[in-house]
Amino acid sequence: MSDTEIHEEAPAVAPEDLSAAIEALLMVADQPLATVTIAQTLGIPLAHAKDAIDALRADYDGESGGTRRGFELREVGGGWRIYSREEFDDLVRSMLHDYSPQRLSQQALETLAVIAYKQPVTRSQVSAVRAVNVDTVMRTLVARGLITEHSTDPETGAIFYQTTPLLLEYLGIESLEQLPPLSPLLDDGRSGFDDVEH
Repeated sequence: MSDTEIHEEAPAVAPEDLSAAIEALLMVADQPLATVTIAQTLGIPLAHAKDAIDALRADYDGESGGTRRGFELREVGGGWRIYSREEFDDLVRSMLHDYSPQRLSQQALETLAVIAYKQPVTRSQVSAVRAVNVDTVMRTLVARGLITEHSTDPETGAIFYQTTPLLLEYLGIESLEQLPPLSPLLDDGRSGFDDVEH
């Protein structure tokens, strides 16, 4: 796809609004946004989108003379997302812990159990085990700091999730090896898990 084709697919964004427009897209996206998607959505050439993203990342990192922000722009899963900086993870987790209701729904507990025993695992794998859509529940668990992104499949862009140390703290255990075995009535204690492909 050429820059001209991308430019013609959507009304162009004014140059002075380009950074703000990209930020608006990144703030509402529920998955990483590819550079080409950003260019198509904003009706700008791909090269302009790349330059604008590089400028945003440098701005967030304080490279353009400003103050480094508490968030950063990362390329993951073939696209771009805004994340809080890693050094502030404990601070963010503490805030979420203090201000989020601590009771988890049955659906959240079941989803958390699947992740704890199968991790790292994707949303689709958890959905396959539970036979229901788990998108909302997984977002809740991420927001509460109980699960986090582990890695991204380089071929599909699917995000793998794992539990966090905060879960161990809540459960009062030091490692996942202390989790109780699954019901002995299940084959090898893991039936229904191993048949879900990574």
